[in-house]
Amino acid sequence: MKKVLIITYYWPPAGGPGVQRWLKFVKYLRDFQIEPVVYIPENPGYPIIDGSLQDEVPEGIKILRQPIREPYKLAGIFSKKETEKISSGIIAEEKKQSFLEKMMLFIRGNFFIPDARVLWVKPSVKYLSAFLKEEKIETLITTGPPHSLHLIGLNLKKHFNVKWIADFRDPWTQIGYHEKLKLTRSSREKHENLEKEVLQTADKIIATSFSTREEFQQKTSKEICLITNGFDIEENNRPYSNDKFIISHVGSLLSGRNPINLWKALSELIKENPKFEKDLQLSFAGRISEEVVSSMKDFGLSSFLELKGYVGHGKAVKLQRESALLLLLEIDSEITRGIIPGKLFEYLASKRPILAIGPHNWDVGKILSDAGAGQVFQYGDKETIKNFIFSEYQKFKNGEELLLASEVSKYHRRETTKKLAELIKNL
Repeated sequence: MKKVLIITYYWPPAGGPGVQRWLKFVKYLRDFQIEPVVYIPENPGYPIIDGSLQDEVPEGIKILRQPIREPYKLAGIFSKKETEKISSGIIAEEKKQSFLEKMMLFIRGNFFIPDARVLWVKPSVKYLSAFLKEEKIETLITTGPPHSLHLIGLNLKKHFNVKWIADFRDPWTQIGYHEKLKLTRSSREKHENLEKEVLQTADKIIATSFSTREEFQQKTSKEICLITNGFDIEENNRPYSNDKFIISHVGSLLSGRNPINLWKALSELIKENPKFEKDLQLSFAGRISEEVVSSMKDFGLSSFLELKGYVGHGKAVKLQRESALLLLLEIDSEITRGIIPGKLFEYLASKRPILAIGPHNWDVGKILSDAGAGQVFQYGDKETIKNFIFSEYQKFKNGEELLLASEVSKYHRRETTKKLAELIKNL
């Protein structure tokens, strides 16, 4: 088998969608005659823990670990709450930020470039240099964010005759929160220069969305390969059977994704339809900003609201399948067009209709349209959102199955791993 070294920050017991991409690749690479070796931090400060994912790590996989210095752990001495929010990507609007949060964002953006895990780069390069010599590994892969891991690949590529694949789960300088980091002009240029150097040096670049592929293609002559995220569960084949009309959202819901017109639409439907009021239930699993919860309460949705907090992967899948309608939300910005949330693919496997709200020309629209699995709206589309919800509710009241006939097998993790294996073999 051909060996490949995979450098990733997120690995079980880390929770959330970021860990699952490479956990699943590792799970299936052996099916294509590729033996993965995984390099991870020994003592990471993961913002979310999901112990159930440890059971999915394949037996016999060689895992290398080295200590990492986590600035977030030091910052937590001053404010654990603010540190957890920032490390999870929950950044309040400028006018609502405390002085401490503003200071932490400035330090994070300007003293740790490209991110807070940059202190792991030098010791990792030193450790892996010795490992590459001993094991004679010819291919390495880095995945970000954190994008500092691409600097490990960059340094190893400069000193060894290895093929390097840089995998971008999210954009770098165009990621949604980048503008909130209070970057100086000099820091901004450093980010841009590092991004450009990585894109021009890596042998292959992988993007997870159409827009990110197009963005990177403008910055490098290298071909950008598109490999989306996917699902690794059985496709649902059970009709909807709950007495309540459950609308669910799974995953973090930041203040920048607060769909005010959705809450307005639901509030109006409640007032106009006594049966809808009786049947409605709103379920949210994951971290939700206080601003979003406050907005829902302002529109009279408190009595319909079920806040589950973070749940394990198995429970998240169960919730999706027990829902009549699934919410998918993204920040309303040009730079977020290329964000395709990982949960979209498990939503597709659930075969439940999806109500997506995001930016104009959002990449998610292409996938939903192709699969016939739901509809994308913009944040200002209150009436069309309202009509869509009521249309799905009428199907529920009419006893329809609410089980979509979508063809989504190409998004199974084994199929996406097949694409990755072909890329590795053709280097």
